[in-house]
Amino acid sequence: MTMDVRAVLEFATATRGLSLLLQAVFNAVIPDHDADAFRPPRTEEPLYLDSSVEWLLGGLSHWDAEHFLFIAERGYLYEHNFAFFPLFPIILRGLAETLLWPLSSWLSVRGRLLVAVALGNTALFLLSVVALYALSRTVLQDRRLALLSSLLYCITPANVFMTAGYSESLFAALTFGGLFLLEKGFTFRACLALSIATAARSNGLVNIGFLLYLPSLHAITQIRVYRTTTKGHSKVFHYIWAIIRLLLTSLLGTAIIALPFCAFQYYGYRTFCTPSVSLEQIPPALVSLADLKGYRVPDENGPPPLWCMRPLPLLYSHIQDVYWDAGFLRYFELRQIPNFILALPMATLGIMAAYAYFLANPELCLRLGLWDTGAHFDKPTPGMFNPRVFVYIVHSTVLLVFGTLCMHVQVLTRFMASSTPVPFWISAHLLLLNEPLLHRRKTSNPNVQLHTHSSNGCQHTPQNPIIALLPYFKSCSSTTQGILGYFLSYWVLGLALHCNFLPWT
Repeated sequence: MTMDVRAVLEFATATRGLSLLLQAVFNAVIPDHDADAFRPPRTEEPLYLDSSVEWLLGGLSHWDAEHFLFIAERGYLYEHNFAFFPLFPIILRGLAETLLWPLSSWLSVRGRLLVAVALGNTALFLLSVVALYALSRTVLQDRRLALLSSLLYCITPANVFMTAGYSESLFAALTFGGLFLLEKGFTFRACLALSIATAARSNGLVNIGFLLYLPSLHAITQIRVYRTTTKGHSKVFHYIWAIIRLLLTSLLGTAIIALPFCAFQYYGYRTFCTPSVSLEQIPPALVSLADLKGYRVPDENGPPPLWCMRPLPLLYSHIQDVYWDAGFLRYFELRQIPNFILALPMATLGIMAAYAYFLANPELCLRLGLWDTGAHFDKPTPGMFNPRVFVYIVHSTVLLVFGTLCMHVQVLTRFMASSTPVPFWISAHLLLLNEPLLHRRKTSNPNVQLHTHSSNGCQHTPQNPIIALLPYFKSCSSTTQGILGYFLSYWVLGLALHCNFLPWT
């Protein structure tokens, strides 16, 4: 384990522990808001330790976390449960039935699931930090920028969603890990990781863009090499083989990544369009909740829902339309202005990243990075603006535009923070560019340095610049105050509000 990875893991572990502690405190001292949220009745008798676990970890089960916990306990019963993909509930139930099984005499299934959330998301977040650092080192080719980006990720504005019973930590670990494998040329293993990510969240489908772009870039580079090193018929054969291999990789990889999404939609179709259960097989309390709230449950004796008759009967699209009222420009209402303000800082980072990258590389952006790239990609200029970052900027911008125009915009913070490294890269870039205390030549203060060196020039363990900057926050640049203020305020506010059913989703 390198010194940088150790430093990042230590900080990530500290922030995870502090997050769990703060959510318990906030949940205890702030009364829960009576929100119109999914709250299924408890159909299992509580055991000895359930009340204690609920007191300590109950803040992790609010808002959408209730869906994941309900699915892990009861399976997919209600139609709108299918908005939440199955991998995370499977992991929670697996932990509850294996690692936490010895506690079954003292904790009900729900109690063990809450413990599984705390343990599972802590471990998954640590994995995502390591994956982000590895990806950042590979793409940015800048150790300082990769380290600072990863440390900022440890205090992500989406912190509460990485801690509570949400799939964000799982998705981030799989996405960053899969992209790292793809950058390293391990295409098949990358496809498997990105495929598993699609089983965690639907926007894993967007990662297909990386699979189409990076191998295309590699194929173009190979063709340029063949053009200068081979002659005659051999050159034509190499051209054809490079194109065939690209097509096979793209088609097979796309199918692998999309398979979990397609399989899950088929499962939803079979559950509601050709049901094999009746209302008598469902606990009465859960049927009563469905009647009260208008939730649809599978019933072999009832008529199929109308969406089953569509040419492409996608349950996910139906849920987004009917239950969440998500769609193009539907959220553009005056009463949603507070939610747009909530998402504004993350949107600003995404816009700044795209704008700054275009200004630094206008020609590269206009040709989509696909021509005359051989020398640049062999020895790219280190940092935020090297050519390898281009596809990540495009990916981030696509997520930003889609999230702003077609989703509940307040979700944008966790949507982007768990899907793309760009917000952390641009934040770290701005800190290194604008904060004098991070540059040894610009400050006489030896305590605020990104690295420390011994007298013989050997490098010691890197110092955490986030921790080093905090005591000097008032004397930092306005850029530093804005970025750290945003990260830390959302980090704390999210725990305080979300864990008490207050509007932070």
